[in-house]
Amino acid sequence: MATQNHDDDIYTEFKNDVNMTAAELEKWLKTDESKSVGQDSGDGSSIGHHSGERIVKILHKKKADLTDDDRAHMHKVHSYISRHLAQGGPDDKSETETSPWRYSLMNWGHDPLKK
Repeated sequence: MATQNHDDDIYTEFKNDVNMTAAELEKWLKTDESKSVGQDSGDGSSIGHHSGERIVKILHKKKADLTDDDRAHMHKVHSYISRHLAQGGPDDKSETETSPWRYSLMNWGHDPLKK
């Protein structure tokens, strides 16, 4: 039963953190801005870009259809977004919109400017 509670927590955290819809994220991942940030995963795309593609697939699934790998990735997404938000964006808030900080977060499904 503890596993179920843990899974529910990860699902809730993921849903709270990922504030972009699957369609918004898919559209974003096609932009040059999306491709301009992040650590190269070795194939020319960033780790965050690959994560975004995986997040889109997870967002299309029903909760009951999530695999252990999906839940592990959801936890990774929550950890990344939490860490990145804690670091904070540009000191000059007028620069946030076009900052690598925001672009990186968006690759992971979170737009810090979205209300």
